[in-house]
Amino acid sequence: MARLTAEFWVHAYLARLRLADIPAFVVARGDATAGAVLVKCNTLDGSATLHQRRIDLMTGESAWMELARGPEADVDAAIGKQRGFDPDLWVIEVEDRAGRHLLGEPGLA
Repeated sequence: MARLTAEFWVHAYLARLRLADIPAFVVARGDATAGAVLVKCNTLDGSATLHQRRIDLMTGESAWMELARGPEADVDAAIGKQRGFDPDLWVIEVEDRAGRHLLGEPGLA
């Protein structure tokens, strides 16, 4: 089964967020073809959540899992740790007071 490149997915995700009037930007650009993607959702109150897509190797199904939650500085530290393991990682920051990130929407898993 063909898969989208990481860069294509990131651009499509940013476009979906723009349509919902949710500000987002690329914090770290990863490998254009196969880089993994982290999504930080900043609620602009000092808190944030961090999500990463996980793929079930048995079924091929993918889902977004929460990797970290709490003070923004702690979430940023978790991002730094992940980037230390994987320099090809994309990091997208979403800024929404209500915590909307749209990762549960069809087509974004």
